[in-house]
Amino acid sequence: MVYDVDALFTGVRRREPRTLPGTSWRARDDALLAAVAGAFVLAQLLLVGPGLGLGWDETVYVSQVGAQAPASAFSAPRARGVSLLAAPVASWSTSTALLRTYLALLSGLVLHLALRQWRGLFPAPVLAGAGALFATLWVTLFYGPQVMPNLWVALGALICVGCFLRACAGRAALGGVVAGAALMAWMRPTDAVWVAAPLLVLAPLTRRPRLLAALVAGLAAGAAEWVVEAYVRYGGLAERLAEGSRVQGGLGWHVAVADQMRSLVGRTLCRPCTAPMPHPVVMLWWFALPLLAALGLVVAVRAGRTARTLVPLACAVTAAFPYLFLIGYAAPRFLLPAYALLALPVADALLHLVRGPDGRWRPVAAVLVACALAGHLGVQYAVLHRTVERTTADRVAWARTATGLHRLGVRPPCLVTGDRAIPVAYYAGCASAATRGPDTTTTEAGIRATAERIPVAHLTGPGHPTPAYAYAWEDHRIGEVSVQIAPTARQDSSR
Repeated sequence: MVYDVDALFTGVRRREPRTLPGTSWRARDDALLAAVAGAFVLAQLLLVGPGLGLGWDETVYVSQVGAQAPASAFSAPRARGVSLLAAPVASWSTSTALLRTYLALLSGLVLHLALRQWRGLFPAPVLAGAGALFATLWVTLFYGPQVMPNLWVALGALICVGCFLRACAGRAALGGVVAGAALMAWMRPTDAVWVAAPLLVLAPLTRRPRLLAALVAGLAAGAAEWVVEAYVRYGGLAERLAEGSRVQGGLGWHVAVADQMRSLVGRTLCRPCTAPMPHPVVMLWWFALPLLAALGLVVAVRAGRTARTLVPLACAVTAAFPYLFLIGYAAPRFLLPAYALLALPVADALLHLVRGPDGRWRPVAAVLVACALAGHLGVQYAVLHRTVERTTADRVAWARTATGLHRLGVRPPCLVTGDRAIPVAYYAGCASAATRGPDTTTTEAGIRATAERIPVAHLTGPGHPTPAYAYAWEDHRIGEVSVQIAPTARQDSSR
């Protein structure tokens, strides 16, 4: 069954073919989409692994709800949605493996639900192909089991846009619009507004007031806590947005396209982004993505189903715009919502290339596309493997430093400052503090006063100077890190 959402542009309603409830095609479609989601879960557990330690940002999010360490500084751009998503496990268990497994299963389940919202808008093979293309990107697999918000914004975008188009066709999908919009805004309110911008423009044109109300209600419900916190902690919404801009280096016209290209090699954060460009093979899929999406739009226009392709394309463009042109650094995860929405027209284009209008396969084209996809998967796996290896080494180093602090007498309750203080403090079970930078939470006088009550350690990384307040503290080495420990901490360690 195909939903006639293209009446949005033509103003003509075509009668839809009737189908009997419970027919086998629906079960086959569900099984196909479930297989894609199940493979996504399995790939996360095998290729990323539940044993990967928590990353820097993850320790911030988990510390808000977990018991392992005091809550880290929570900067203005962050939202608490992903912390609450992790809370069912993190609130009572410190097992990273359990948390990773829970998030991998949950992300697979939500991917399945998101793809189902597009049934009737695209054929099942296109939906399965779109799900597979998105789920096999290294950045999707890497962040699937992590306590990070961007993948959930992407899944919320798929739900919201798919249900929006179904609601345009008169289907009962308003609840999905609310849920998808709320999920996006719950995770990152500003990203949700960028994704939903085309929908907010189109909704009044559909002459369905309830559709616009559902979209606005979902965004408002998801962002409510973030907005309330803006007034409680920052003095207002404008003040929080301004502080968020400052934390991110000042939002404005910054062409970050090249930075995003440099990050494709597996750099989870490219700030500053001064590394050389990756090998062309690593970037090839990134250049092919918009070309294939454009081909998918051409295919849709010729087939008379423009709206169901143009709307997700428009939302993908607005989702990517701030991270390509308004921010001065890059991270591959920022573009996950755009990748999820672009996967639909790309999969449609690939199916068009390998299958003729009569449904028959084109053998030569099928072999070429299969070879290209095999090469693409090989590149994605290679980047994922290197990224997991590198990030694992970083997290092992943080854990080693935390263990060294314990041996030196810095045990909870305690405070860690300095280089990489946030993740090391979490691993050590300590609070963290900073006297400068985006996560400033205290002053030098405050740190000295704290050192009179509990153990305090300052971490000095290679090439970084030791602050004046820690000059007289006892100096130690833990690997490559120089550690200055306040006298109070040393006294406690000798008891």
